[in-house]
Amino acid sequence: MTFKRSPLVLAVTLAALAGSAQAADWNMATPYGDASFHTQNTKQFAADVREATDGELNITVHSGGSLIAHGEIKPSVRRGTVEAGEIFLSVLSNESPIFELDTLPGVAGSYDDAKQLWQATKPMITELFAEQGMLPLYAVPWPAQGIYTDFELNDPAQFEGLRVRAPNINTQRLTENLGGIPTETEESDIPTAFSTGRVDAMITSVSTGESMAAWDYVSNYSDANLWLPKNIIFVNQKAFERLDEGTQQAVLDAASEAEQRGWEASKADAGASSQALTENGISISTPNEAVAEALQAAGDTLYADWESRASDAAKALIQDYRDGQ
Repeated sequence: MTFKRSPLVLAVTLAALAGSAQAADWNMATPYGDASFHTQNTKQFAADVREATDGELNITVHSGGSLIAHGEIKPSVRRGTVEAGEIFLSVLSNESPIFELDTLPGVAGSYDDAKQLWQATKPMITELFAEQGMLPLYAVPWPAQGIYTDFELNDPAQFEGLRVRAPNINTQRLTENLGGIPTETEESDIPTAFSTGRVDAMITSVSTGESMAAWDYVSNYSDANLWLPKNIIFVNQKAFERLDEGTQQAVLDAASEAEQRGWEASKADAGASSQALTENGISISTPNEAVAEALQAAGDTLYADWESRASDAAKALIQDYRDGQ
C-alpha cells in the first residue's frame, strides 16, 4: 500500500530538514583560562548566540590553549581549521604597526581613551583581517599594565639585566630600552617561569597578576599605567558567510553586547584584582619621579620607532585620534 503525504506534511518535513542542514557547530580557541574575565565573557557570547539562534549555531569555547596554542590561533582561523578565535591583538605587530598601537606608552592611558583608540583603528584592522579571510567581531581591553617585581622598584638602575616577562613586541622593546632582558612567556607558564628563575619580573595587568596568584612569587606591583592592551575575537569569513542572514545578525548582535559587557567587566576586574593583590600581601605603588622619567623616555623611544615603521595612513589615523581627545 502506498501512502501519499499531504502538502502540509511535506512542507513541514522539508522545513525541518532545511533547518537541520543550516545548523552549525563552531569551535573557538582562546589562550586564556576559565578564571579570566575575558574567557567568561567569551563563553557568555557563545551562550547568547546559541540562545538567539535556538541552537542552530553552537560555539564551543576551548580555553587555556587546550585546543590550539596562542601563536597558532589566527593561522588556524584563517585556514578554517577552527571557525573562531581570541588572541592578544598586539601579537600581530609583526604584520602591521597598527596592531601594536594599544601597547605604546602614552597613547591611551584610560578606558575612555582606549575606547576612542579602538573606534579609530577598527576600520583599518577590519580591512587587514578581511584581506586574510577573517572578520573581527569585538575587542575587549585588559586593565592598565604595570610592573611586578620581588623588590620595591624605586631606581631605574634596577632594570639593568632584569629578566622581564614580555608577551608582545612592544613590551620586549620597552624592556630593552630600560636595560632589561625580555623573555617571552605565555600567561599559563608564568608560575613556572618565576619558580625556575627564567623571569624576575613581569609587565602585565592586575587581572593577570590576580588570576596567576602573583603573590606566590613577587611582592610588589608598580602601577605604571603603561597601556590598556586588547584581546580581539574574530571568525573565519567563509564560515560566517555559510550562516543564513538571521544567524549572521544574531552573531553580530551578540558580539556587540559582548564588547559592551567586556569593557565593563574589565573595569570591574581592575578594582577587584587590585584588592585581591593587596589582601594577599602585594604592595601596590605608583612609580617615583626617577622611575617615571625612565619609563617616559623608554616610551618616547618606542613611539619614535613606531612612527618610523608606520604607514602614512596609520600616522594620520593616530593624529586624528589625538586631535579628537
